[in-house]
Amino acid sequence: MTIQRYVIAAAMVVYATLASGFAVAQGSETTTERNRTFIAQAFANWAAGGKTFFQDVVAPDVIWTIKGTSPVAGTYRSRDDFLKRAVAPFASRLASPVQPTVKDIWADRNDVIVYWDGVATAADGATYRNSYVWIFRMKNLRATEVVAFLDLVPFDDVIRRIPLDT
Repeated sequence: MTIQRYVIAAAMVVYATLASGFAVAQGSETTTERNRTFIAQAFANWAAGGKTFFQDVVAPDVIWTIKGTSPVAGTYRSRDDFLKRAVAPFASRLASPVQPTVKDIWADRNDVIVYWDGVATAADGATYRNSYVWIFRMKNLRATEVVAFLDLVPFDDVIRRIPLDT
């Protein structure tokens, strides 16, 4: 009987270990898919003409970093700071908002990566085109950290070429 008890106890430990591992994996898949779906829907809303992407997705205390060496590159320490110093000066030089086309989205738990193309018409009538990769760190369906990669040459060209209306 003693051997039988050890076998049963060992089987129960193995089962409990496997079951708890499955629960953790299942929970992380739920978080992964929830974050992926949330970001995908936010981009779909933006593409359909929505104007609240940053308010819907980005936490007020976000840390947003644009990688590169242009004047716009750097770290912004709140949504308002990012919108004021990076988005608004660029958007004010456009005749139409940037239209996003998502190429792919990858997600792993609280990290979501979006590869997307953006097209807009600048205030001078020229077409602006760029490709972006944004890496979101999510918490409670809000981006708390974002790292953005884009070709800063066409972005900076719009900034240099089109004066702000004063």
